[in-house]
Amino acid sequence: MENLAQLLHGKPEAVSQALGILVSLVLAWAVSRLFRKKIASEDARRLVFPIAALAFILLGKAVFKETHLPFRLYEIATQMLIALAAIRILVYMLQTSFNQQPWMASIERMVAWLIWILLALHIAGFSDNLLESLDEISFSFGKERISVLLVMQGIVIVAVSFLASLWASQAIEKRIMGAEVMDMNLRVMLSKVTRTLFIVVASLATLSAAGIDMTALSMFGGALGVGLGLGLQKIASNYVSGFIILLDRSIHINDIVSIEDKMGVLTKLTTRYVVLKSADGSEALIPNDTLITSTVVNHTYTDRHVRIAVPIQVGYSSDLELAMKIMLDAARNQKRALETPEPQVFLRSFADSGIDLELGFWIGDLEEGRYGLISDINMEIWREFKKHGIEIPFPQREVRLLGQN
Repeated sequence: MENLAQLLHGKPEAVSQALGILVSLVLAWAVSRLFRKKIASEDARRLVFPIAALAFILLGKAVFKETHLPFRLYEIATQMLIALAAIRILVYMLQTSFNQQPWMASIERMVAWLIWILLALHIAGFSDNLLESLDEISFSFGKERISVLLVMQGIVIVAVSFLASLWASQAIEKRIMGAEVMDMNLRVMLSKVTRTLFIVVASLATLSAAGIDMTALSMFGGALGVGLGLGLQKIASNYVSGFIILLDRSIHINDIVSIEDKMGVLTKLTTRYVVLKSADGSEALIPNDTLITSTVVNHTYTDRHVRIAVPIQVGYSSDLELAMKIMLDAARNQKRALETPEPQVFLRSFADSGIDLELGFWIGDLEEGRYGLISDINMEIWREFKKHGIEIPFPQREVRLLGQN
């Protein structure tokens, strides 16, 4: 309450401080408008105003302090702007780290309310009493004294450390993934290693800041080793397999692969699984160790050109050369069919019901699907065959009944 009483004492000085703060806020608003179009992210743009305002407020506070004028309002304004900047920085880091998840809105509101309540208690002069009360609620654990205040400080340190590590690793990962001069597998591997290193460093720093003896982790490390050897070996296998896949460069992002009975475009590589998107839009999550222990057909390993075969049977009475020409023209009329290698038609065999022909052509965009293209070619062949009287035979069987009068 003494802080509030000091604000009401000396109204002329308060007016001059209020005018100075108002000028600082106007200048900060002008700076934020100036940088608005130069910053792409909306969350990043929201950081400009509180940071600029804080800089101008600190400058005004220094001027009042040097001229021996009261600057209590400047101190309160500084605290409020620090709280506002902290809220927006935390929100920005949360949004960047968790990619705009739906539950982020409630977390942002909770963080904002918590910071503003703490600031209000500090300005009103209740913060010291509150901290003392929380520190008095304690218990002993061995030789250590643990209080509610210590536990809350530990939670804050852990949360801030991990949030900072996630944000930093996410920012570095975006820079790495945007480096087109590097191979995609190398970019993915570096991003995974970077995130792992940041999390490990944040964990060690958090434990050290919380006062936990690092030698006490030896027992935990032994238990973790036993767990990996028993129940977590599959997770460890997938994790190691992921790095092997990235290092040997057998598959890449956007490759078209067949794994067991699944075929599609490889859209994502994670530490535990790969994402395979099929032509119907479904996405299969396949564990990394499956790619190591199973046969993987990479249709685009060295070349993205893929051959498509369309088998057709014609009757023995049909004009064979005309039928083969119609099949060639049907492939050449498709924009997706490549001119080199050129389409070809082969006479495969003389079957029971007709002559087996095969149209072969190459495409360079298998990820766009092949069934629609095959359907278009078959429809054109069907129309031309009907126009020129070329027969597509169907199996016929002659049944003779013997021993009947």
